[in-house]
Amino acid sequence: MNPPPTPPSLRLFDLLEVLCNAGRPLGLADAVEATGWPKPSVHRMLAQLEAGGLLAREPGGRRYTPAPRLLRLSESALSAGTQQSVRHAVLRQLVADIGESCNLTALSGAEVIYLDRVESAFPLRLELRPGTRVPIHCSASGKLFLAHLPPARRAALLGSLPLTRHTATTLTDRAALEAELEQIRRQGFATDAEEFVEGLVCVAVPVPVGGPRQVQCAVALQAPAARMPLVQALQQVQRLGDAAQALARTWG
Repeated sequence: MNPPPTPPSLRLFDLLEVLCNAGRPLGLADAVEATGWPKPSVHRMLAQLEAGGLLAREPGGRRYTPAPRLLRLSESALSAGTQQSVRHAVLRQLVADIGESCNLTALSGAEVIYLDRVESAFPLRLELRPGTRVPIHCSASGKLFLAHLPPARRAALLGSLPLTRHTATTLTDRAALEAELEQIRRQGFATDAEEFVEGLVCVAVPVPVGGPRQVQCAVALQAPAARMPLVQALQQVQRLGDAAQALARTWG
């Protein structure tokens, strides 16, 4: 079965990949042969990449080579990959210490998105992959983000959200949720007492990046209540805080 065709918006990246993988400067004819695309299309894309500072022509003007902007982008991508590996290693060590699944999250619109996650070794667990989105009003990370939003933004967000009930303990009353957000601001961490998934508890602490009054990321542990009741999970707040500090250092 043939792979699906590349969307037109990504063809420039495909062409860059071809040029970089060649390991040598390529001319127009070489690029056409390597891609199988029409010569006018390849010529137009090479001109776009040159105009954008991603490719440069060698003396003589017939062959293209990566330009400084593309090299800087490559270096930045490698650096970001290294930082991501370090963050994953911090989560892996946290899971080894605690024994339960842990994740790194961020606020994305009106939801929480998982940036990274390491699962526990136990067979009983809820597997949530990076990229997963969960509700903001009934997840530990979500309530942590809500608690530290500027008041006007928090009010606008809560005013537009349906506080959907997911379990018997989901807070669906805005006044009750606001009271818990105030408590979260005082204590510095947030909990999910089986509010999103029945039988699952969570504790989240802020990752201190972006300034002392902002919470852009959070690190959290998640465990079946039958194996780690919430009162026991709360005993890991200090360990979560240590991991949060280590994660913050990866952002410089």
